[in-house]
Amino acid sequence: MDIKLEVCKHDEYCGGCIYQGKEYGEQLAIKEGQVKEYIKENELLVESLDSIEPTPARYRYRNKMDYTFGDLVKDGEMTLGMHQKGRFMSIVTVDECQLVPEDFNKILRATLDFCLEKGYTKYHKRTHEGMMRNLVLRRGVRTGQILINIVTQSDPATVPPGSAPGEPVLIFDEEGYVKMIRDLSLDDEICGVLRTINDDWSDAVKCDELRVLYGQDYYMESIMNLDFKVSAFSFFQTNVEAVERLYKEAISLIDDVSGKTVFDLFCGTGTITQALTRSAQKAIGVEIVEDAVISARQNAELNGLGNCEFIAGDVIKVLPELEAKPDVIVVDPPRAGIHPKVLPMIASYGVDEILYISCNPKTMCKDLKVLQDSGYRIKYMKPFDNFAFTKHVECVVLMLMKNT
Repeated sequence: MDIKLEVCKHDEYCGGCIYQGKEYGEQLAIKEGQVKEYIKENELLVESLDSIEPTPARYRYRNKMDYTFGDLVKDGEMTLGMHQKGRFMSIVTVDECQLVPEDFNKILRATLDFCLEKGYTKYHKRTHEGMMRNLVLRRGVRTGQILINIVTQSDPATVPPGSAPGEPVLIFDEEGYVKMIRDLSLDDEICGVLRTINDDWSDAVKCDELRVLYGQDYYMESIMNLDFKVSAFSFFQTNVEAVERLYKEAISLIDDVSGKTVFDLFCGTGTITQALTRSAQKAIGVEIVEDAVISARQNAELNGLGNCEFIAGDVIKVLPELEAKPDVIVVDPPRAGIHPKVLPMIASYGVDEILYISCNPKTMCKDLKVLQDSGYRIKYMKPFDNFAFTKHVECVVLMLMKNT
């Protein structure tokens, strides 16, 4: 029976979960309906549309969170957490979030208390003042390792202008922070504590300098019987149990890849690339994030896979330079979808099979329309709910040439 559980205490302000209080069956129906609406809007001819796949776990499934330091009310006490719904400048402290491991909540609360006690202030993007910017937590679900990355401004080299005589200059207490973190009672193991120096004016987490305060600058994960070394800024799927099931089902849709060359575009850290390599003659992964490509190469070596290649660069620039020709193409683009100029490039190869894995069915359906008009038919589509209570829907699509 589908039980409606208690609404999260942060629901009034936090914009993370839009379906709090809704029965899970209703959530699935809404998301499946959205996919059907996008299919209709784009006049797609889907030969087989499967029902949405429920998530393996509705709670505590996220293995990565990017928290922001800020305040809930202007010039109020510093907070740490998520943006308030409808008010982007306000930050809600989410120390009892239901979507993350309880260890994340403990680390968030302890970090905020540490910073408040030290008198640190939030970074203000308009004045470029203040120390604290972000807290990024990552976890290896199968390894029980947690990687902590505290993101701050640079420590002042001199006394800031306008400081009163004798006023102490605040610098981040790295040793004190590590000790505090290591003294926490957690279920998982802290494998690394990092400090990222970010002096960029934008809101994004950027790295001017990465300091390893304790342990290592990566965590280990296992997925599809492959081992992955995930560094601080590498992309990795945020729901391992759900995405493993999605990937396995997606790969099973492809006809036998033995002796074939596979292009895996927007490959991230190369999970699918490496999984396909075990059967294909060769797999080539293309990814614009250089850090992810470095990790992908390291992981391929770690797994003893010599017949896969990873190229760092924008797909729109890499494809024209590749001498190899694919037999199968896999695409797993970002939420914005595939660049309009890349879609004709993909279609021009004339491969029999294109596997499209999407984190945004709205942009996916627009891309599928272009491919459909370029001579492909949509053989199979299936949505996946990998992120319960949120708006997000994943999809897997198999496209075939119309004459196959």
